[in-house]
Amino acid sequence: MPSSIRSCAGGVVFSGNDVFLLMSDRGDWVMPKGVIRNYNRSNDVALWRVEDEAGIHAEIIGIAGNTRYDFFSESRGREVSNRIQWFAMVADDHSFQVSYDQGFLNGGYFPMEEALERLTFEPDREIVKNAWQIYQKYRTTVRH
Repeated sequence: MPSSIRSCAGGVVFSGNDVFLLMSDRGDWVMPKGVIRNYNRSNDVALWRVEDEAGIHAEIIGIAGNTRYDFFSESRGREVSNRIQWFAMVADDHSFQVSYDQGFLNGGYFPMEEALERLTFEPDREIVKNAWQIYQKYRTTVRH
């Protein structure tokens, strides 16, 4: 059976000198993301997922890049390829609310170095580094 491709969008959220991460139900450290459905725009989906999964009201400040990961879906009985467009985001403060009912086990803001160590997947580290560069430029041009 051929693999199915899912388009997704997610957010790399910064506040102060920290970046937000979530721990999935498998113990992986990741960033908020979700599948794009019903012809929604990727930037809207990314903002919704950040709010829904982490309780964070964020603002998009740039596009951080794309990742792809493949896995076998037990429920679908076939390979699934998630293609994720990532957005760099900024939040006004460090407030968040992990969505435990969606299976997340933990979450929080972490300094860059610690966040890069915690992230489970290498491509996510590259996205966070890209987003950090966007965030640094944003911070030098916009005063909060």
